[in-house]
Amino acid sequence: MALRNILLHPDPRLKKVCDPVASVSDETRRLADDMLETMYDAPGIGLAAPQIGINARMLVMDCMKEDDDTPRPMVLINPQVIWRSDESGTYDEGCLSIPDIYAEVVRPAEVKVRWMGIDGKTVEEQFDELWATCVQHEIDHLDGKLFIDHLKPLKRQMITRKMVKLKKEMARG
Repeated sequence: MALRNILLHPDPRLKKVCDPVASVSDETRRLADDMLETMYDAPGIGLAAPQIGINARMLVMDCMKEDDDTPRPMVLINPQVIWRSDESGTYDEGCLSIPDIYAEVVRPAEVKVRWMGIDGKTVEEQFDELWATCVQHEIDHLDGKLFIDHLKPLKRQMITRKMVKLKKEMARG
């Protein structure tokens, strides 16, 4: 396993629609391990392949955040939302590609998702609360969307300007 660098917004690779994963290979399993290690190290609750510069429809997540919770690492390959609830939920979302910035995003409160597991089998599960928000946030990444794309244009522009400034400061060292 290896830690991967997380891309920071703005980066054109974060705005691309990702390619489907054809099949699960040793390389796919290594990528999943690296993504989980990178996510936990960050620390975060979700990470999509494009955030580490990989154009593949793959994400990892684990919303068990409390110290006494048993971890539940999940690897979702080619995930798709197959059902959305009419009720919506609002969460203060953040993103590893937009560090230290949070904003309220409204999304469906519950979703049912179908994906290919790391064993190559099809899986379906219904998510609610934080899990529903997280899986929708990460699937957005696979479609070239960031959580700030759900915000009003002025707020999105302010966040993007902050990120450009942060990246310049980081480049200077």
